[in-house]
Parts: sequence; C-alpha cells; structure tokens
Amino acid sequence: MPTISRFYGMIVKMYFFGSEHNPPHIHVVYGEYIGVIDIRTLAMLEGDLPDKALKLVKEWVSIHQKALLEMWESQNIHTLPPLD
Repeated sequence: MPTISRFYGMIVKMYFFGSEHNPPHIHVVYGEYIGVIDIRTLAMLEGDLPDKALKLVKEWVSIHQKALLEMWESQNIHTLPPLD
C-alpha cells in the first residue's frame, strides 16, 4: 500500500488490490485511528478519525483532489506535498 503523503502524524495511503472498489478513496492512519475518505465528496466512508484530524484530511484532499482522482484512475501512485 503506497504512502502518498504524511503530515501532522497522519499517513495517507491508496490501495490497488482486487478488493478495492469505487468510490475513489484514500486510507488515513493516525495513531490507533483509521479513516477511509471519499476523494470526491470528502465524506468519511469508514473509520473513527478524531474531528480535528478529519478536518485536516478534508482540507488536504480538497487541495489535491484532482491529482488523487488521476492516481485512482491511472494507478500511477506518487507522493503529494503535506499540508502546511
């Protein structure tokens, strides 16, 4: 599972295994918390990220939404800048 970015203790990853499915989404690990975030709607599909962490992840996804969707479609993963 490639790591796309790291910021504020969060690790952002994207899977491309046969079990992965639409909608396009990312996985976020923050300590013992995990969240699955829809790239298009910014909704948390699964998980238990704290509110503050979820807000930061949504901000980051909104900044990189186009690049994330391109990665999802092409399966050409690369790193993206962290949230400052």
